[in-house]
Amino acid sequence: MPELVTSKRRFEREYAINASPRILFPYIASASGLAQWFCDAARLDPDHRLTLVWDQQNHYAEVTAERPGRSIRYVFLDEHKQPKSDASYLDLTLESSRITQEVFLRVTDYSSHSDEEQLELWEGLVHRLREQVSGEAGNRR
Repeated sequence: MPELVTSKRRFEREYAINASPRILFPYIASASGLAQWFCDAARLDPDHRLTLVWDQQNHYAEVTAERPGRSIRYVFLDEHKQPKSDASYLDLTLESSRITQEVFLRVTDYSSHSDEEQLELWEGLVHRLREQVSGEAGNRR
């Protein structure tokens, strides 16, 4: 059997987020939450696939695994909303430290971007997420 050649890489990082998983999970698991920090716009289509917009370009994904309140996996689809071979995917997982009580967002991004590009991208995205979450936490007081 021939070996599958891929130009994709697995990028994995953990980011401390100053918020509870209860507050954070909607930001990683809903179209409205994702649109606040992850992409320019997002909507859940009637076929239960997400349309994510970056720079006025539609990209499609579907949720293939979810642990409510903890993690979600998005697998990216082709322009016809069909599965691709060797598809890019994104895992977002919330983890808590029992010792420090800190909450971390673990990002696993399997795509064709270099580690340097991924690091820069995710640093910016997580900064936006932190701004959104800190604004929400302030509104709840």
